[in-house]
Amino acid sequence: MKIKIYTDTIKQLKTAILASRYKAAVLANRELLVLYFNVGKLISEKSKTEKWGSKVLENISEDLQKELPGLRGFSATNLKNMRAFYDYWTPVFTISQSATDQLAKKSNKKLTSGKFVISQSPTDQFGATIDERFSEHFYRVSFTHHTTLITSVNSIEENVFYILRIANEFWSVETLKHHLQNKLYKKKGKLPNNFATAITNDDLRAKALMSFKDEYLLNYVNIEDPDEEDERVIENEIVRNIKKFLMSLGNEFAFISNQHRVMVGGEGYFTDLLFYNRKLQCLVAFDLKKGKFKPEHVGKMNFYLSALDEFVKLPHELPSIGIILCKEKNNKTVEFSFRDMKKAMGVSTYKLSNELPKQFKDALPDAKTLKKLMG
Repeated sequence: MKIKIYTDTIKQLKTAILASRYKAAVLANRELLVLYFNVGKLISEKSKTEKWGSKVLENISEDLQKELPGLRGFSATNLKNMRAFYDYWTPVFTISQSATDQLAKKSNKKLTSGKFVISQSPTDQFGATIDERFSEHFYRVSFTHHTTLITSVNSIEENVFYILRIANEFWSVETLKHHLQNKLYKKKGKLPNNFATAITNDDLRAKALMSFKDEYLLNYVNIEDPDEEDERVIENEIVRNIKKFLMSLGNEFAFISNQHRVMVGGEGYFTDLLFYNRKLQCLVAFDLKKGKFKPEHVGKMNFYLSALDEFVKLPHELPSIGIILCKEKNNKTVEFSFRDMKKAMGVSTYKLSNELPKQFKDALPDAKTLKKLMG
Protein backbone atom coordinates (compact mmCIF):
# COMPACT_ATOMS: atom_id res chain seq x y z
CA MET A 1 0.00 0.00 0.00
CA LYS A 2 2.84 2.37 0.88
CA ILE A 3 4.49 1.63 -2.48
CA LYS A 4 1.27 2.60 -4.26
CA ILE A 5 1.04 5.86 -2.28
CA TYR A 6 4.65 6.63 -3.18
CA THR A 7 4.06 5.81 -6.87
CA ASP A 8 0.93 7.98 -6.97
CA THR A 9 2.88 10.83 -5.38
CA ILE A 10 5.58 10.59 -8.07
CA LYS A 11 2.89 10.67 -10.76
CA GLN A 12 1.27 13.75 -9.20
CA LEU A 13 4.62 15.54 -8.99
CA LYS A 14 5.44 14.62 -12.59
CA THR A 15 2.07 15.94 -13.78
CA ALA A 16 2.51 19.19 -11.83
CA ILE A 17 6.05 19.72 -13.16
CA LEU A 18 5.07 19.05 -16.77
CA ALA A 19 2.00 21.29 -16.49
CA SER A 20 4.12 24.08 -15.02
CA ARG A 21 6.76 23.72 -17.74
CA TYR A 22 4.12 23.82 -20.45
CA LYS A 23 2.50 26.91 -18.93
CA ALA A 24 5.90 28.62 -18.68
CA ALA A 25 6.66 27.74 -22.31
CA VAL A 26 3.32 29.18 -23.46
CA LEU A 27 3.90 32.38 -21.47
CA ALA A 28 7.42 32.71 -22.88
CA ASN A 29 6.13 32.14 -26.41
CA ARG A 30 3.42 34.76 -25.87
CA GLU A 31 5.99 37.37 -24.81
CA LEU A 32 8.14 36.48 -27.80
CA LEU A 33 5.23 36.80 -30.25
CA VAL A 34 4.23 40.14 -28.74
CA LEU A 35 7.84 41.34 -29.03
CA TYR A 36 8.08 40.22 -32.67
CA PHE A 37 4.71 41.82 -33.45
CA ASN A 38 5.85 45.14 -31.97
CA VAL A 39 9.25 44.98 -33.67
CA GLY A 40 7.46 44.18 -36.92
CA LYS A 41 5.18 47.18 -36.36
CA LEU A 42 8.17 49.49 -35.84
CA ILE A 43 9.99 48.20 -38.94
CA SER A 44 6.82 48.31 -41.05
CA GLU A 45 6.12 51.91 -40.10
CA LYS A 46 9.74 53.01 -40.59
CA SER A 47 9.91 51.20 -43.93
CA LYS A 48 6.99 53.32 -45.13
CA THR A 49 7.98 56.68 -43.63
CA GLU A 50 11.78 56.42 -43.87
CA LYS A 51 11.89 54.17 -46.98
CA TRP A 52 13.91 51.49 -45.19
CA GLY A 53 15.16 48.72 -47.46
CA SER A 54 16.97 45.40 -47.01
CA LYS A 55 20.32 47.09 -46.40
CA VAL A 56 18.98 49.01 -43.41
CA LEU A 57 17.63 45.78 -41.88
CA GLU A 58 21.05 44.14 -42.35
CA ASN A 59 22.65 47.11 -40.55
CA ILE A 60 20.11 46.89 -37.72
CA SER A 61 20.82 43.18 -37.33
CA GLU A 62 24.58 43.74 -37.19
CA ASP A 63 24.29 46.63 -34.71
CA LEU A 64 22.00 44.60 -32.46
CA GLN A 65 24.62 41.83 -32.43
CA LYS A 66 27.22 44.36 -31.34
CA GLU A 67 24.98 45.71 -28.58
CA LEU A 68 23.85 42.24 -27.48
CA PRO A 69 26.57 39.67 -28.33
CA GLY A 70 25.15 36.20 -28.93
CA LEU A 71 21.66 37.54 -29.67
CA ARG A 72 19.61 35.03 -31.64
CA GLY A 73 16.53 35.46 -33.78
CA PHE A 74 17.23 38.97 -35.08
CA SER A 75 18.88 38.32 -38.42
CA ALA A 76 17.89 40.54 -41.34
CA THR A 77 15.73 37.70 -42.67
CA ASN A 78 13.96 37.32 -39.35
CA LEU A 79 13.39 41.07 -39.11
CA LYS A 80 11.65 40.85 -42.50
CA ASN A 81 9.59 37.96 -41.10
CA MET A 82 8.58 40.10 -38.11
CA ARG A 83 7.44 42.86 -40.46
CA ALA A 84 5.45 40.32 -42.50
CA PHE A 85 4.02 38.89 -39.24
CA TYR A 86 2.78 42.34 -38.20
CA ASP A 87 1.45 43.27 -41.65
CA TYR A 88 -0.44 39.97 -41.92
CA TRP A 89 -2.12 40.04 -38.50
CA THR A 90 -2.59 43.78 -37.91
CA PRO A 91 -6.15 43.75 -39.42
CA VAL A 92 -7.09 41.17 -36.77
CA PHE A 93 -5.02 41.96 -33.67
CA THR A 94 -4.01 44.92 -31.57
CA ILE A 95 -1.68 44.73 -28.56
CA SER A 96 -3.27 45.84 -25.31
CA GLN A 97 -0.88 47.25 -22.73
CA SER A 98 -1.06 47.90 -19.03
CA ALA A 99 -0.79 51.45 -17.64
CA THR A 100 2.85 50.75 -16.70
CA ASP A 101 3.63 49.58 -20.22
CA GLN A 102 1.95 52.63 -21.72
CA LEU A 103 4.07 54.96 -19.57
CA ALA A 104 7.19 53.05 -20.58
CA LYS A 105 6.19 53.29 -24.22
CA LYS A 106 5.89 57.10 -23.96
CA SER A 107 9.53 57.28 -22.87
CA ASN A 108 10.52 54.89 -25.73
CA LYS A 109 11.85 52.32 -23.29
CA LYS A 110 9.61 49.36 -23.96
CA LEU A 111 8.26 47.45 -26.95
CA THR A 112 7.33 44.20 -25.24
CA SER A 113 4.60 42.95 -22.87
CA GLY A 114 0.87 43.23 -23.30
CA LYS A 115 -1.34 40.69 -25.07
CA PHE A 116 -3.08 40.12 -28.38
CA VAL A 117 -6.64 41.42 -28.49
CA ILE A 118 -9.11 40.80 -31.29
CA SER A 119 -9.86 44.06 -33.13
CA GLN A 120 -13.49 45.14 -33.30
CA SER A 121 -13.53 45.90 -37.03
CA PRO A 122 -12.98 42.43 -38.53
CA THR A 123 -15.53 40.54 -36.44
CA ASP A 124 -18.31 40.82 -39.03
CA GLN A 125 -15.99 39.77 -41.85
CA PHE A 126 -14.54 36.74 -40.09
CA GLY A 127 -17.60 35.81 -38.05
CA ALA A 128 -17.24 33.09 -35.43
CA THR A 129 -13.93 31.86 -36.86
CA ILE A 130 -11.98 34.26 -34.65
CA ASP A 131 -13.00 34.97 -31.07
CA GLU A 132 -11.27 35.76 -27.78
CA ARG A 133 -10.41 32.08 -27.24
CA PHE A 134 -8.46 32.06 -30.48
CA SER A 135 -5.77 34.26 -28.89
CA GLU A 136 -4.92 31.46 -26.46
CA HIS A 137 -4.39 29.06 -29.35
CA PHE A 138 -2.37 31.72 -31.16
CA TYR A 139 0.09 31.93 -28.21
CA ARG A 140 0.84 28.20 -28.38
CA VAL A 141 2.13 28.38 -31.97
CA SER A 142 5.82 29.11 -32.44
CA PHE A 143 7.06 31.99 -34.57
CA THR A 144 8.56 29.47 -37.03
CA HIS A 145 5.09 27.96 -37.48
CA HIS A 146 3.61 31.43 -37.95
CA THR A 147 6.27 32.38 -40.50
CA THR A 148 5.65 29.17 -42.44
CA LEU A 149 1.93 29.93 -42.50
CA ILE A 150 2.05 33.57 -43.55
CA THR A 151 4.40 32.73 -46.42
CA SER A 152 2.15 29.88 -47.60
CA VAL A 153 -1.43 30.91 -46.81
CA ASN A 154 -3.27 34.03 -48.01
CA SER A 155 -6.65 33.52 -46.38
CA ILE A 156 -7.09 34.44 -42.71
CA GLU A 157 -9.72 31.69 -42.37
CA GLU A 158 -7.28 29.07 -43.68
CA ASN A 159 -4.53 30.35 -41.38
CA VAL A 160 -6.88 30.09 -38.40
CA PHE A 161 -7.74 26.52 -39.41
CA TYR A 162 -4.07 25.50 -39.31
CA ILE A 163 -3.31 27.41 -36.09
CA LEU A 164 -6.09 25.57 -34.26
CA ARG A 165 -4.75 22.23 -35.51
CA ILE A 166 -1.15 23.09 -34.56
CA ALA A 167 -2.17 24.22 -31.07
CA ASN A 168 -4.47 21.30 -30.30
CA GLU A 169 -2.59 18.48 -32.05
CA PHE A 170 0.97 19.69 -31.33
CA TRP A 171 2.13 19.65 -34.95
CA SER A 172 5.83 20.05 -35.65
CA VAL A 173 6.90 22.45 -38.42
CA GLU A 174 7.60 19.40 -40.58
CA THR A 175 4.04 18.13 -40.03
CA LEU A 176 2.64 21.56 -40.87
CA LYS A 177 4.63 21.71 -44.12
CA HIS A 178 3.37 18.25 -45.02
CA HIS A 179 -0.27 19.32 -44.57
CA LEU A 180 0.29 22.56 -46.46
CA GLN A 181 1.79 20.65 -49.36
CA ASN A 182 -1.12 18.22 -49.21
CA LYS A 183 -3.61 21.15 -49.15
CA LEU A 184 -5.36 19.80 -46.06
CA TYR A 185 -7.60 22.86 -45.66
CA LYS A 186 -9.11 22.52 -49.14
CA LYS A 187 -9.43 18.73 -49.10
CA LYS A 188 -10.55 17.99 -45.55
CA GLY A 189 -14.13 16.75 -45.39
CA LYS A 190 -14.69 17.03 -49.16
CA LEU A 191 -14.70 13.35 -50.14
CA PRO A 192 -17.87 11.88 -51.70
CA ASN A 193 -19.56 9.71 -49.05
CA ASN A 194 -22.83 8.25 -47.78
CA PHE A 195 -22.34 9.41 -44.17
CA ALA A 196 -25.62 11.38 -44.26
CA THR A 197 -27.66 8.16 -44.41
CA ALA A 198 -25.20 5.64 -42.91
CA ILE A 199 -24.33 7.59 -39.73
CA THR A 200 -27.41 8.72 -37.81
CA ASN A 201 -25.69 10.62 -35.00
CA ASP A 202 -25.15 14.24 -36.11
CA ASP A 203 -22.03 14.85 -34.01
CA LEU A 204 -20.42 11.58 -35.09
CA ARG A 205 -21.28 12.27 -38.73
CA ALA A 206 -19.57 15.67 -38.57
CA LYS A 207 -16.47 14.13 -36.96
CA ALA A 208 -16.38 11.39 -39.59
CA LEU A 209 -16.62 13.90 -42.42
CA MET A 210 -13.70 15.93 -41.04
CA SER A 211 -11.58 12.83 -40.48
CA PHE A 212 -11.03 12.14 -44.19
CA LYS A 213 -9.83 14.02 -47.27
CA ASP A 214 -10.87 14.07 -50.87
CA GLU A 215 -7.27 13.44 -52.01
CA TYR A 216 -4.12 12.06 -50.37
CA LEU A 217 -0.64 12.98 -51.55
CA LEU A 218 1.51 9.84 -51.55
CA ASN A 219 4.69 11.70 -52.49
CA TYR A 220 6.84 9.03 -50.84
CA VAL A 221 5.52 6.34 -53.23
CA ASN A 222 7.89 6.35 -56.18
CA ILE A 223 7.01 3.99 -59.01
CA GLU A 224 9.54 4.09 -61.84
CA ASP A 225 7.08 3.06 -64.54
CA PRO A 226 3.48 4.27 -64.03
CA ASP A 227 2.26 1.50 -66.38
CA GLU A 228 3.51 -1.05 -63.87
CA GLU A 229 1.62 0.59 -61.02
CA ASP A 230 0.02 -2.04 -58.82
CA GLU A 231 -2.14 -1.92 -55.69
CA ARG A 232 0.25 -4.18 -53.78
CA VAL A 233 3.24 -2.01 -54.68
CA ILE A 234 1.42 1.10 -53.44
CA GLU A 235 0.29 -0.75 -50.31
CA ASN A 236 3.83 -1.92 -49.52
CA GLU A 237 5.19 1.60 -49.98
CA ILE A 238 2.51 3.00 -47.65
CA VAL A 239 3.33 0.39 -45.00
CA ARG A 240 7.06 1.07 -45.41
CA ASN A 241 6.31 4.77 -44.88
CA ILE A 242 3.46 4.27 -42.42
CA LYS A 243 4.49 7.26 -40.28
CA LYS A 244 4.10 9.59 -43.28
CA PHE A 245 0.74 8.07 -44.18
CA LEU A 246 -0.45 8.50 -40.59
CA MET A 247 0.57 12.16 -40.84
CA SER A 248 -1.74 12.44 -43.85
CA LEU A 249 -4.60 10.80 -41.98
CA GLY A 250 -4.24 12.71 -38.69
CA ASN A 251 -3.12 11.96 -35.16
CA GLU A 252 -6.39 10.26 -34.18
CA PHE A 253 -5.57 7.24 -36.39
CA ALA A 254 -3.70 4.13 -35.24
CA PHE A 255 -2.39 1.54 -37.72
CA ILE A 256 -3.49 -2.06 -37.11
CA SER A 257 -2.19 -4.04 -40.09
CA ASN A 258 -2.14 -4.51 -43.86
CA GLN A 259 -3.74 -7.49 -45.60
CA HIS A 260 -5.80 -8.02 -42.46
CA ARG A 261 -7.47 -11.42 -42.78
CA VAL A 262 -11.09 -12.06 -41.83
CA MET A 263 -12.54 -15.58 -42.11
CA VAL A 264 -16.04 -15.77 -43.62
CA GLY A 265 -17.62 -19.12 -44.48
CA GLY A 266 -14.31 -20.90 -44.13
CA GLU A 267 -12.52 -18.57 -46.56
CA GLY A 268 -10.05 -15.79 -45.82
CA TYR A 269 -10.72 -12.25 -47.04
CA PHE A 270 -8.13 -9.50 -46.78
CA THR A 271 -8.46 -5.78 -46.11
CA ASP A 272 -5.62 -3.79 -47.71
CA LEU A 273 -5.05 -1.39 -44.80
CA LEU A 274 -6.82 -1.43 -41.44
CA PHE A 275 -6.75 1.43 -38.92
CA TYR A 276 -8.51 2.42 -35.73
CA ASN A 277 -9.77 5.96 -35.22
CA ARG A 278 -9.78 7.02 -31.56
CA LYS A 279 -12.06 10.01 -32.11
CA LEU A 280 -14.66 8.01 -34.04
CA GLN A 281 -14.04 4.88 -31.93
CA CYS A 282 -14.28 2.57 -34.91
CA LEU A 283 -12.24 0.53 -37.36
CA VAL A 284 -11.38 2.20 -40.66
CA ALA A 285 -10.62 0.05 -43.71
CA PHE A 286 -8.78 1.38 -46.77
CA ASP A 287 -9.16 -0.49 -50.07
CA LEU A 288 -6.55 0.52 -52.69
CA LYS A 289 -7.41 0.71 -56.39
CA LYS A 290 -4.81 1.55 -59.04
CA GLY A 291 -7.31 2.80 -61.62
CA LYS A 292 -10.59 4.67 -61.82
CA PHE A 293 -13.38 4.12 -59.31
CA LYS A 294 -15.94 1.50 -60.36
CA PRO A 295 -19.39 0.85 -58.83
CA GLU A 296 -18.43 -2.76 -58.02
CA HIS A 297 -15.77 -1.48 -55.59
CA VAL A 298 -18.59 -0.41 -53.26
CA GLY A 299 -20.04 -3.94 -53.02
CA LYS A 300 -16.64 -5.33 -52.11
CA MET A 301 -16.08 -2.67 -49.44
CA ASN A 302 -19.58 -3.26 -48.05
CA PHE A 303 -18.70 -6.95 -47.65
CA TYR A 304 -15.42 -6.12 -45.86
CA LEU A 305 -17.18 -3.76 -43.45
CA SER A 306 -19.85 -6.35 -42.64
CA ALA A 307 -17.14 -8.93 -41.92
CA LEU A 308 -15.15 -6.50 -39.75
CA ASP A 309 -18.24 -5.55 -37.75
CA GLU A 310 -19.16 -9.20 -37.24
CA PHE A 311 -15.78 -10.72 -36.44
CA VAL A 312 -13.29 -7.96 -35.53
CA LYS A 313 -15.18 -5.02 -34.00
CA LEU A 314 -15.31 -5.03 -30.20
CA PRO A 315 -18.68 -4.66 -28.42
CA HIS A 316 -18.02 -1.08 -27.26
CA GLU A 317 -16.83 0.11 -30.68
CA LEU A 318 -18.98 1.79 -33.33
CA PRO A 319 -19.62 0.36 -36.84
CA SER A 320 -16.62 0.38 -39.17
CA ILE A 321 -16.03 2.95 -41.92
CA GLY A 322 -14.54 2.17 -45.33
CA ILE A 323 -12.52 4.40 -47.63
CA ILE A 324 -11.91 3.37 -51.24
CA LEU A 325 -8.62 4.98 -52.28
CA CYS A 326 -8.34 5.09 -56.07
CA LYS A 327 -6.46 6.91 -58.83
CA GLU A 328 -9.45 8.86 -60.12
CA LYS A 329 -13.21 9.07 -59.65
CA ASN A 330 -16.38 10.58 -61.01
CA ASN A 331 -18.42 11.98 -58.13
CA LYS A 332 -21.75 11.32 -59.83
CA THR A 333 -20.84 7.67 -60.31
CA VAL A 334 -19.83 7.48 -56.65
CA GLU A 335 -23.12 9.06 -55.58
CA PHE A 336 -25.20 6.50 -57.49
CA SER A 337 -23.02 3.62 -56.25
CA PHE A 338 -23.67 4.59 -52.63
CA ARG A 339 -27.46 4.63 -52.91
CA ASP A 340 -29.13 2.05 -50.64
CA MET A 341 -25.77 1.15 -49.04
CA LYS A 342 -26.08 1.10 -45.24
CA LYS A 343 -22.38 0.85 -44.38
CA ALA A 344 -20.52 4.15 -44.00
CA MET A 345 -18.13 4.66 -46.94
CA GLY A 346 -16.25 7.33 -48.81
CA VAL A 347 -14.10 7.55 -51.95
CA SER A 348 -10.79 9.42 -52.02
CA THR A 349 -8.13 9.72 -54.69
CA TYR A 350 -4.35 9.61 -54.36
CA LYS A 351 -1.52 11.35 -56.16
CA LEU A 352 1.94 9.79 -56.54
CA SER A 353 5.38 11.40 -56.64
CA ASN A 354 5.87 10.41 -60.30
CA GLU A 355 3.01 12.63 -61.45
CA LEU A 356 4.45 15.80 -62.94
CA PRO A 357 2.74 19.19 -62.61
CA LYS A 358 0.77 20.14 -65.74
CA GLN A 359 3.27 22.81 -66.80
CA PHE A 360 6.03 20.18 -67.03
CA LYS A 361 4.16 17.32 -68.69
CA ASP A 362 4.82 18.50 -72.25
CA ALA A 363 8.39 19.58 -71.48
CA LEU A 364 9.67 16.12 -70.50
CA PRO A 365 9.32 12.72 -72.25
CA ASP A 366 7.27 10.02 -70.55
CA ALA A 367 8.67 6.72 -69.24
CA LYS A 368 8.02 4.80 -72.49
CA THR A 369 9.76 7.41 -74.63
CA LEU A 370 12.74 7.47 -72.27
CA LYS A 371 13.06 3.68 -72.51
CA LYS A 372 13.09 3.86 -76.31
CA LEU A 373 15.69 6.64 -76.29
CA MET A 374 17.90 4.59 -73.98
CA GLY A 375 17.56 1.51 -76.19
